Amino acid sequence: MNSESTGSISKLAIFLVVAALAATLTWNRAHAADATTLPNPVVDAPRTANPDQTAVLSGGCFWGIQAVFQHVKGVKSATSGYSGGAAAVAQYELVSTGETGHAESVQVTYDPSQISYGQLLKIFFSVAHDPTQLNRQGPDFGSQYRSAIFYVNEEQKHVAEAYIVQLQQAKSFPRLIVTQVSPLKAFYTAEEYHQNYATLHPDNPYIAANDAPKVEHLRQQFPDLYKK
Repeated sequence: MNSESTGSISKLAIFLVVAALAATLTWNRAHAADATTLPNPVVDAPRTANPDQTAVLSGGCFWGIQAVFQHVKGVKSATSGYSGGAAAVAQYELVSTGETGHAESVQVTYDPSQISYGQLLKIFFSVAHDPTQLNRQGPDFGSQYRSAIFYVNEEQKHVAEAYIVQLQQAKSFPRLIVTQVSPLKAFYTAEEYHQNYATLHPDNPYIAANDAPKVEHLRQQFPDLYKK
């Protein structure tokens, strides 16, 4: 490789880094500006003493979504994984190509007597991600980072679709909500090194810039639902 080629690659690398940082800062500023809490869902599942239930949500890198819901009262566990594609391609290296149909997802197991499905969605739309970004989230681009709700039953489908319509009609966001509402065919747990990533790597620059602010917004906007 000649020096001219090396210089071109170096310039390209610098440009990509600067562009990614700029996108992150722009998204963080916009997200912080939209820090008002969204309305409660008019249509919601009732709080019941039924066994633990699950919700599967996608909104960018699963590290941040998992971190947010790990701090929500009533949530028993939040697991990073993949949904939307086949079992054979539920691997990080393949999902990262954006060609598997998978979205980086988080399976939230919760106690329906403590928190409703609609409240989980309110948190999802309020602080966990920006539902108006198509096939991206902050500095991350690709269909694997799309905004999606994978419903496990017809009740969840009804609540999710009704809430999106409610938010659109209320003009809660300056742009159109692009969140997909799709049936959950399967959830595949991600590799172990992706689990609890934000908690285990708080000093990681990506976590500090993208995910820690989400948890802080949760604490500020939902003090009654926040847990340490």
